Amino acid sequence: MIRKPINRFTILLLAMAVLGSCKKLDDLNVNPNGVATSEANPNLLMPGIQRSVALSMLNLGYQDIAGTVQHTQKDGWWTGHNQYEWGLVDWSGWYSLLRTNRFLGERADVMGLPFYKGVHLTMKAFMFGTITDLWGDAPYTKALKGDQLGAEFEYPAYDSQETIYRGVLEDLKAAAKIFATGNNTGVVAAYDLYFAGNAASWYAFTNSLILRYSMRISAKLPDVAKANIEAVFSSGVYLKTAGQDVTMNYIGAASGDSWPSATEFDAGSNFRRLKPCTTLLDKMVQYSDPRVPVWFRPVHCRWVDDNTLATTIDPAIRRNGTLLPGVVSYSDSRYLTEIAAGNVFTKKYNPTRLGRTLDTRQYVGVPPAMIEPSEYNLNPTPGQQLENQHVSQLADVYRGKSGGVLRARIISASEVHFILAEAAQRGWATGTAKTQYETAVRLSLETWGVGPGYAAYIARPGVAYNGTLAQLMEQKWIASWTVATEAWFDYRRTGLPNFKVGPSSTEPVMPLRFTYGNNEINFNATEVNKAINKLEVSYGANRGKNNQWAKSWLLQGTGKPW
Repeated sequence: MIRKPINRFTILLLAMAVLGSCKKLDDLNVNPNGVATSEANPNLLMPGIQRSVALSMLNLGYQDIAGTVQHTQKDGWWTGHNQYEWGLVDWSGWYSLLRTNRFLGERADVMGLPFYKGVHLTMKAFMFGTITDLWGDAPYTKALKGDQLGAEFEYPAYDSQETIYRGVLEDLKAAAKIFATGNNTGVVAAYDLYFAGNAASWYAFTNSLILRYSMRISAKLPDVAKANIEAVFSSGVYLKTAGQDVTMNYIGAASGDSWPSATEFDAGSNFRRLKPCTTLLDKMVQYSDPRVPVWFRPVHCRWVDDNTLATTIDPAIRRNGTLLPGVVSYSDSRYLTEIAAGNVFTKKYNPTRLGRTLDTRQYVGVPPAMIEPSEYNLNPTPGQQLENQHVSQLADVYRGKSGGVLRARIISASEVHFILAEAAQRGWATGTAKTQYETAVRLSLETWGVGPGYAAYIARPGVAYNGTLAQLMEQKWIASWTVATEAWFDYRRTGLPNFKVGPSSTEPVMPLRFTYGNNEINFNATEVNKAINKLEVSYGANRGKNNQWAKSWLLQGTGKPW
């Protein structure tokens, strides 16, 4: 609220009002449109938490972390996406959500609504798990208590990653016990954006998160991880079908509630910056992966090599084989219209004259961390025009606002079965590794609507199960499309897939964490510096210990990922 200066006359009137009636002054301070905290309904608190968490995870997994794990690259405004040039990153948004979530838990206790207590514990675990995944040590046991007296809450101490992960798992177990009762008293289905108030679905979600976070700590606390994963598997309650994937749809009314590359809101520039990375696309093309056309679009104009061509390259593009004099390239919208009408565009070049070959395939990606990615594959319109007719774009569906596959994804049945497959490879009691692996692959194909292609895909060389962790992690990495954070976290603990950074990468290895942000450095310096001093630095030392290549507790001593 903005307060205006009060003159002496106003002060006198206020004083008279106070003397005449304290009750009237109290009335002035009541927001007639507000809801007292003692009357807050959990149904109105829950969707805001769910929405913000889902949007945050999708924006991580579809934007810069997708570049980190080489799902995509950008050929405009690319330094953060392709080269890991990240500044200091604040976590205030996560802690703001955690405060709202704390209030949800308090209201659940007061109103005697265990379902909402379970939701509170699940979302608390998910958010704190994400914070420690991304940054490392963080305020946990002393966090969210700023309304209490004492410096220990105003400047909260950081807990170790081990403490946070153990707390996350205990909260998830407590939530699972609540949801196991099936009690959903008080819930209004329309306000539960994930499961419409279905306690059984929350139970499967919570147990699946136990699998995720247990595998996360498997290198550091293997006995804890093994016991948790075997217990969940034994319970039989976890995500088992593609229809159970935990996702959230978009409304599509405005940019803030639409898919982040919806072309309606930015003339398509954000959409056209994103290109498939060769690391992912080439592997999928090698395997004839049926998800390729679901995720990516063929190039607008395909190169054709011709050793008989009298010139180095055609002076113009060809439509159905015929040169279009003076037309070096069409706009994206013109290509869409022309190709939809059945026209095929090509451009010939003479590799002998050019002195090198170009990528003539139907699907073409951009290599990781190129020095000038907008020029790749001899793009005739490089720079910020954001159009490269010789490189694939994302599939047209990603131009849209909502619906279909345009969902914020949090965890999938495919991921769950990849975890069970990895556990089985370790000799843990989670079924047969081959069966779990094949189930995971099948579920991913079903998620993306290409389930009928499973039989052919799983039989292909390189995909057919060979018992190696490398293969398992490669397929899990592919399946993590739009959920790239999980691929990043898996890479950190396993070193798989064996990513190679590109020539413009800031360091010769992949980054491992987010840096602590300005808010903590400026206002909680003592505690954040303790956490920073615990980091292990081998790359990026010129930036100080608080850099994105520093190893937190989770990776220290594991020899991974590099």
